[in-house]
Amino acid sequence: MTLITEYSTHARPDRRIVEVYDADAYLGDDEALAASRSRVAAGNGYHLYLHSLQPDIDVHVAIRVWDAPQEPPKDAEGTVPVSLESETGILVINQFTLGPVGEMTLPRPGVYEGHAWWDGRQATADYYNQCGHRRATEQWDSRQLRQAWRQCPVQERYVLDLWYVREPDPVDDEDL
Repeated sequence: MTLITEYSTHARPDRRIVEVYDADAYLGDDEALAASRSRVAAGNGYHLYLHSLQPDIDVHVAIRVWDAPQEPPKDAEGTVPVSLESETGILVINQFTLGPVGEMTLPRPGVYEGHAWWDGRQATADYYNQCGHRRATEQWDSRQLRQAWRQCPVQERYVLDLWYVREPDPVDDEDL
């Protein structure tokens, strides 16, 4: 199995959310957003929401496209199946209310299936909570707190391993 392409970036999980969506998928999905709280990664086919346990320490987001289905790593903290349809062939990585941090051009438009997996999620949340406690007990100012967040010893990471399945569904002119 061959890796075709890969893109990665860092994003702040503003309101504990990082989004991945097709460049033309402007409307979010409240149901999928709510589902991400329990599933960690959830979507509606066009939007995928990644739910962090903390809102301020940057997370690493990677999207990898393979030529065939992949198994998630055995040592991942968690994993869920995902599907993304991209009519444009461009996926946007977005920081919810803070805006986009990157774009990935897919090998071709279409429906991609795979899985999202993550690691470092709980350890980063624990560190975040420790910093909040230290801010209160040691009377850190906001500069000290931000510095501590930048020095987080663990990298919270979300990886989408995807493979092409089929052409995108045709757009019905009545939907425009």
